[in-house]
Amino acid sequence: MSSLLYSVSHAANYYPASELFLRRRLQIVEELWENVLRQECGQKMVDLLGQLRDLCSPEGQATNDQASSAVKLIEQLNINEAIRAARAFALYFQLINIIEQEYEQKQQLTRYSEVDEQVTTSSDTMSESTYSSNHTEDDAFANKGIGSDLLAKSWVGKMHNKQKGTFATLFPYLYDLNVPPQQIQRLISQLDVRLVFTAHPTEIVRHTIRDKQRQVVNLLQQMDAVENRAGAYPWESAELREKLLEEIRLWWRTDELHQFKPTVLDEVDYALHYFQEVLFDGIPQLHKRFKYALGKTFDWLEPPRKNFCSFGSWVGSDRDGNPSVTPEITWKTACYQRKMVLERYIHSVQKLIELLSISMHWSDVLPDLLESLELDQSQLSDIYDALALRYRQEPYRLKLSYVLRRLENTRDRNLALYKRETPTNEDAPMYRSGADFLAELRLIQRNLSETGLSCRELDNLICQVEIFDFNLTQLDIRQESTRHSDALNEILEYLQVLPQAYNDLTEEQRVAWLTSELQTRRPLIPAELPFSEKTNDIIETFRILRSLQQEFGVNICQTYIISMCRQVSDVLEVLLLAKEARLFDPAIAVGTIQVVPLFETVEDLQRSRSIMRQLFELPLYRALLAGGYENIQQRLSDAEANPHSTITPDLQEVMLGYSDSNKDSGFLSSNWEIHKAQKSLQKIAEEYGVDLRIFHGRGGSVGRGGGPAYEAILAQPGHSINGRIKITEQGEVLASKYSLVDLALYNLETVTTAVIQASLLRTGFDDIEPWNEIMEELAARSRQHYRALIYEQPDFIDFFNQVTPIEEISQLQISSRPARRPSGKKDLSSLRAIPWVFSWTQTRVLLPSWYGVGTALQEFLNEEPEEHLKLLRYFYMKWPFFKMVISKAEMTLAKVDIQMARHYVQELSNPEDKERFEKVFEQIASEYYLTKDFVLKITGHTRLLDGDPVLQRSVQLRNGTIVPLGFIQVSLLKRLRQAKNTTATSGVIHSRYSKGELLRGALLTINGIAAGMRNTG
Repeated sequence: MSSLLYSVSHAANYYPASELFLRRRLQIVEELWENVLRQECGQKMVDLLGQLRDLCSPEGQATNDQASSAVKLIEQLNINEAIRAARAFALYFQLINIIEQEYEQKQQLTRYSEVDEQVTTSSDTMSESTYSSNHTEDDAFANKGIGSDLLAKSWVGKMHNKQKGTFATLFPYLYDLNVPPQQIQRLISQLDVRLVFTAHPTEIVRHTIRDKQRQVVNLLQQMDAVENRAGAYPWESAELREKLLEEIRLWWRTDELHQFKPTVLDEVDYALHYFQEVLFDGIPQLHKRFKYALGKTFDWLEPPRKNFCSFGSWVGSDRDGNPSVTPEITWKTACYQRKMVLERYIHSVQKLIELLSISMHWSDVLPDLLESLELDQSQLSDIYDALALRYRQEPYRLKLSYVLRRLENTRDRNLALYKRETPTNEDAPMYRSGADFLAELRLIQRNLSETGLSCRELDNLICQVEIFDFNLTQLDIRQESTRHSDALNEILEYLQVLPQAYNDLTEEQRVAWLTSELQTRRPLIPAELPFSEKTNDIIETFRILRSLQQEFGVNICQTYIISMCRQVSDVLEVLLLAKEARLFDPAIAVGTIQVVPLFETVEDLQRSRSIMRQLFELPLYRALLAGGYENIQQRLSDAEANPHSTITPDLQEVMLGYSDSNKDSGFLSSNWEIHKAQKSLQKIAEEYGVDLRIFHGRGGSVGRGGGPAYEAILAQPGHSINGRIKITEQGEVLASKYSLVDLALYNLETVTTAVIQASLLRTGFDDIEPWNEIMEELAARSRQHYRALIYEQPDFIDFFNQVTPIEEISQLQISSRPARRPSGKKDLSSLRAIPWVFSWTQTRVLLPSWYGVGTALQEFLNEEPEEHLKLLRYFYMKWPFFKMVISKAEMTLAKVDIQMARHYVQELSNPEDKERFEKVFEQIASEYYLTKDFVLKITGHTRLLDGDPVLQRSVQLRNGTIVPLGFIQVSLLKRLRQAKNTTATSGVIHSRYSKGELLRGALLTINGIAAGMRNTG
């Protein structure tokens, strides 16, 4: 049977013969999809979808002729037919995403085993002939025999290109380059990779639909198992196909749209799903992979600590512009996280009780375990009375039963805290921290080891506790800078402390007063709060932070991020408010809070150097970083006594924002300013003996810093990583990265590998001053052209509001946070970066990801066409930063459909605005063609993405089917806006539909296009 959207002949255009499995899976799912539509909607709808699909060009782009034909066809549809067509295409995209995701996981498993086999052979060969374990840190990169050198380089080149980003290829690669083992060991010892989950981006898919998707994945995996099993019966595959058909039919009858605006706790539940289903059980494998791969090449080196890769979260704690995130919500979030992790530990301990049936008749037991059992008996006599006879010769089962009861008591107390009730079991034996629980597990592990036994399940549990503790993730607080200054302004006005309003002080006056006030222990804020709701919220946030640390330990929440940080006083204000909540003691300069400035706009990124320098110059702040005055004095004394020693570096975290800098100055300028800021911040930190951790606020889309993490990390400048990195994982990418175990592990492995590689193998290209000068020039030209359109073109805002679905996107019930900052205006400055990017993605323009690049390149090439083109091609080949920028632009350009974008302009512009809007569009279209042309010249590609055929195939496969969905969206948006603006108009046959029905249809198309583009904002 030939599939409606994906015939076998059509497939051959996208997939080589080596991917027959993927082609077969796509064909099966599409046949099932067509059957569902036939059963649910009838043959007429199937034929209609076929007609719409045939309107697409072979390249998957719209044309004027197709647009005209599509409009005629779609305008004849009633609202129900249009909605069904939109839902059908949306379902198709999500099924395709599932198939590709499962295939990617299957490929990772296959490639990993292939690489491992070749690594074993090659590393054995190399260890015998080319490498000695007595290399020292000062060893130069040794010259080896020509034969072995060529052999090693040939193998490494092939394997590194084939499966870059895995531990299995990384360590032989470092080995082949003779990187001193001491350097590798030092880096491994301080390795710190942190992934921070966020919820505020536009997560378009309901939790219920995610459940349906997981069930489809499960059935596909069962089908794989049956097909690969010798002696499988034909009816088994047929039965699974029937189950898939049933599941897709149930999915079809499930509403895709959120029934209500999600609460913050709904978002918490959504984020924790990935830990519950994937990460909690999968994460121990990451350390095992690292340890195994390291041992194959450097068996004398120690692996990293188990929690070298850890997780943070903004969900339930990020209050920047989200009034729904209250102190109480943050408290409940922490309790909710602990509830989840305790329930998983309880389940694991129950399994261990079944597993560790070791009898004292047949195995020795060490005295320390028996002593702990005596202590347990005195504290939990009811457990002893109930189980001592049953487990009288099975000490491990008895011990774990005591452990289980303590965990259950801890869970029950946590539930009471979640409900804000007084725990009734406060005196019952329980664990006050994960460290206490971990100590008992290690006691059992040590006893097993001393008697010659091991238990993999116990080892996994210990690894999970080391990584997740009782908190699961670390919560980061984030708030906008002016909220702090406004709160202090009100507090000081109430207390009459200053002769004038705090907000009227100059920056120098603010810093002077804050520095003075920070050195006193005098309370500033009264216990009872007579202030406004906003100011009280700020104060209560710091107080709840103190309560969280007291209850859950300091690690639960110690990072406080200041968004829109523009000056030194922004940091000192947070420190003063922290002092008032007893999170900072000014007398000894010791605190339990880490203040993290977030630099977002281009101006703020440029100011970041002077801000951090001024902060490091303040003795109070410098002492806080050092852990107090006593510590810094001791370190300075040690340095004087031994001039050759170095002061132990302190840690300062700085966050860089990709979203607002891009919205402010465009893609190229934003990336360059962030790159420069990292270099200068690292240099300043080194001057003051401070260790720097850069926190990258990357979004899912390229316009907000997204893209392949491996290449992005390798493109970071020089010393800016040093084994440490922190990256946001935005809500929209969680499903694509963390919904399957092996995909999640591969993502974490590639990030870790890139961090190690970037830290140890610095290219030096970032320090070539003439190259930097050229980039500075390109960035300035790009920014100028970008801002000329976005901020200086008088018709642009009207154009954006009319020809994109920004207004409709704002009505999607997809986030607890508003689409705009609370200024009350509908201008560009108040619009958040996420819906800004989302709107351009829907119209297939993706403007924030490339606009301005073409003009900058053209102006540079016009100066010396041949020489400058050679130079840019050389940059692309040699400079990771430049290649990353061009590759990201190329990827987004491949998703652009300028003819479809033209259709939006022609159909959605008001008649009186059409002429001026077409001029704006021509500016955009001209820049698109210019950028595409120069990107192809620099890369040497004939078509976009020729260098990445897998991605090219994926984009082409979706592009074609998004076209008819775009036509449907435009039609529904047009009807919706006509219904809003006018009563029934002669000649408009669809005016009988309610605005609610039309809005629902439009929102369904937004869902479908988001699924087809695989990203939103």
